[in-house]
Amino acid sequence: QVQLVESGGGLVQAGGDLGLSCAASGRSFSNNGMAWFRQAPGKDLEFVASITWTGESTDYADSVKGRFTISRDNAKNTVYLQMKSLKPEDTAVYYCAASRWPTPENPRCPYEYNDWGQGTQVTVSS
Repeated sequence: QVQLVESGGGLVQAGGDLGLSCAASGRSFSNNGMAWFRQAPGKDLEFVASITWTGESTDYADSVKGRFTISRDNAKNTVYLQMKSLKPEDTAVYYCAASRWPTPENPRCPYEYNDWGQGTQVTVSS
């Protein structure tokens, strides 16, 4: 059974840093594009960042560009999201997702991803 498990969420003050991990099990995801999405209370699912299977290409939402960094370690079947200078508006449940494609054509679109984690809560206090 394919499983993505996020970890690293928590409560942090504005301006602080936090790192998320997404560990995949059940099969290797080294040939799959990966992404992070988030959903704040009462809001739609929002794209955060994506990374191709080699890690050579990344994409970020404008709201997090320059503050968040996505990376991956294919040997560990793990994707990371390093978040710096966090803002209260970054508060959300963060989801890890795996695409069936190495390089999704539309990496910002949720429908490109067919495996999802259960999410991890990130709360940024002002």
